[in-house]
Amino acid sequence: MLTSVLVANRGEIARRIFRTARSLGLSAVAVHSSADAAMPFVGEADAAVHLPGNAASDTYLRGDLVIEAALKAGADAVHPGYGFLSENAGFAQAVIDAGLTWIGPPVDAISSMGSKIEAKKLMAAAGVPVLAELTPAEVSADDLPVLVKASAGGGGRGMRVVSRLAELPGEIEAASAEALSAFGDGTVFCERYLTAGRHLEVQIMADQHGTIWAVGERECSIQRRHQKVIEEAPSPLVDRIPSLRAELFDAARKAAAAINYVGAGTVEFLADESGAFYFLEMNTRLQVEHPVTEETTGLDLVELQFAVATGAHLPPEPPPTVGHAIEVRLYAEDPVNDWQPQTGVVRRFEVCGKKSPPGGENVPESGGRAGLRVDSGVEVGSEVSPYYDAMLAKVIASGADRTAVARRLAGELQRARIHGVGTNRDLLMWVLRHPAFLAGETDTGFFERHGIGRPVDPQVVKVSALAAALADAAGRVLPVAVPGGWRNVPSQRQRKAYRVGDATVEVGYRLTRDGLVVEGNITLVDSTPERVVLEVDGVRRSFDVAVYDGLVCVDSSAGSVALTPVERFVDPSQQVSAGSLVAPMPGTVIRVGVQVGDRVKQGQPLLWLEAMKMEHTISAPADGVLSELRVEAGQQVEVGAVLAVVGEEA
Repeated sequence: MLTSVLVANRGEIARRIFRTARSLGLSAVAVHSSADAAMPFVGEADAAVHLPGNAASDTYLRGDLVIEAALKAGADAVHPGYGFLSENAGFAQAVIDAGLTWIGPPVDAISSMGSKIEAKKLMAAAGVPVLAELTPAEVSADDLPVLVKASAGGGGRGMRVVSRLAELPGEIEAASAEALSAFGDGTVFCERYLTAGRHLEVQIMADQHGTIWAVGERECSIQRRHQKVIEEAPSPLVDRIPSLRAELFDAARKAAAAINYVGAGTVEFLADESGAFYFLEMNTRLQVEHPVTEETTGLDLVELQFAVATGAHLPPEPPPTVGHAIEVRLYAEDPVNDWQPQTGVVRRFEVCGKKSPPGGENVPESGGRAGLRVDSGVEVGSEVSPYYDAMLAKVIASGADRTAVARRLAGELQRARIHGVGTNRDLLMWVLRHPAFLAGETDTGFFERHGIGRPVDPQVVKVSALAAALADAAGRVLPVAVPGGWRNVPSQRQRKAYRVGDATVEVGYRLTRDGLVVEGNITLVDSTPERVVLEVDGVRRSFDVAVYDGLVCVDSSAGSVALTPVERFVDPSQQVSAGSLVAPMPGTVIRVGVQVGDRVKQGQPLLWLEAMKMEHTISAPADGVLSELRVEAGQQVEVGAVLAVVGEEA
């Protein structure tokens, strides 16, 4: 009988597994890196073991240290979660060899799906439709566009879409280098790319006695950089084509049977609008998006993982799918600026009316809030570091009707209060309310076709900055009962400046005996250091203002704006030379494509950074000559560090 489980993972999935483990009477053991020492999942564990270092390669990917930690803490089982070592057959075997129970599929099943190239051959032999593999040398102009893919790993790493034959060698080299860095295997292959494909997947659950469930399908077509952003169950496409669900389920069961699968897994397919579908890969683990299946079936997939790992029988048939569920991945990233990951300390985290919700716990149903769930890895005070994935939380809504669920989820996101790090919250709201999404037109080219929404309205930014300035003035203690900044006689305007992204917003106003004097039709109704009420063009709104060190966050029904106060006098030592390329985030330099003295063109890629599981290109800001290069491949850099300098040609 199991008594204790070590979760070989971090963040929201560790908290999620802890929740089920405790409901089964098991104690929970965490492992953590140095950077994660203060994260919520560590504090929630019954015992925790430190893995020295920060990089995943030194910590969460060190199977030997993880097994040593399990034995030291007295755990008798290991659950890998997803990512890291979850699909590492060698690790699974080492867990078993150490006398521990592996909460995952058989080692041979993991091995057979570990190489996408070999997996496709196995699936084709089992009668599962596949896209033909192309070796790079075979690709012709008639095959374009093609997708270059890493044979090992996933999550969008080592993937490139190529539309021009001349670009293929360079993209293969880049994909191979990225795959080698991420997975230790630089093998890549090519396959035909469906520009408007649907990413469909079937949840599998199988026991040790031959029962294989196909537990509903999910659609995960809204993606950026080949990584999922929004997932839902059931699929709008499958709902539209009556025969498709049975065909997908049959193919998924064939895939599982072909490798004698046991446990939770996902068979992923790419489909076109006609319903023709092709095998992509099989994930021999729990998926990030498993909550939408749980919310539409009533199952606890983690509980079933424990059950089948200890020999339990599944009933002959799974429960049916009822209603609809949509999950959004709330990332610390900036979609407008090439999806750059954001780092920092979470100052406020209120989603679906809960403050710092524990991982995987449903939002209380009181007050009509049934059908909401937040699986979160952070709470107030958590630091979002550059070492791991940038996901803060998964927010899930469920109900009887897809459109109603999408609108409700968008509304909950709009009312969320997240301070300290930038997020993709506005993008998620925009997608959920987009007519194409509501119509079920959700293929993988959604962002390429519709864009990525719009930044917050400049007028909203301007009024929010005014609210911030008025709140600041209200916080100043004066010897008489008058507002801060008040003048009895005409005077010059009070001025304050804030940065929003790369732009600077300047605020000018006067507070007189007749009230607020400011450009535009704006009336001040009330102001305190925490809340300002303004009437703008006849519409009254409340602006909640939160002030942190170097940051002011303003939330209103018109939108959320993060402002950085601009100091009036800048320290010369903090200024950088013209033409300097600075690191937009902490990360690791993985490639350098130039040398000092090289002539470069504006927009030319000069070097590449890796941060939060994503690769970012640093390009030349203008034509010129590279006069300084301050980094080399493999070097860690902090945000704001000068990487190189491009000077004018002599």
